[in-house]
Amino acid sequence: MTIDVYREYCLSFKGVIEDLPFDENTLVFKVKGKIFALTDIDLFDSINLKCDPEEAIELRERYAGITPGYHMNKRHWITVKSDGSVPVKLIYELTEKSYNLVINKLSRRDREDLK
Repeated sequence: MTIDVYREYCLSFKGVIEDLPFDENTLVFKVKGKIFALTDIDLFDSINLKCDPEEAIELRERYAGITPGYHMNKRHWITVKSDGSVPVKLIYELTEKSYNLVINKLSRRDREDLK
């Protein structure tokens, strides 16, 4: 997987924008101003994603390429390696789950705007 492919995938979700709020290398994907994924544009060796805390524990036990979220709340975020140690299909699934976790926390009005 390349950064271009991943970027295209994230931008395919309704209401998603990309931003560089931290520095020129950290690409962030947001919906309604809330981050659901971030990665380094130049290295693209990992992706930080929101994750259900219990599922995060299971994923970390099962995959060496999934660790607590780097520079994030370790309970609610995971870092997923994009080096092949985690199947691409799973990365897509976890990205969609991250997006949905953010959507589900939005106000009803904001969720309605995305339909």
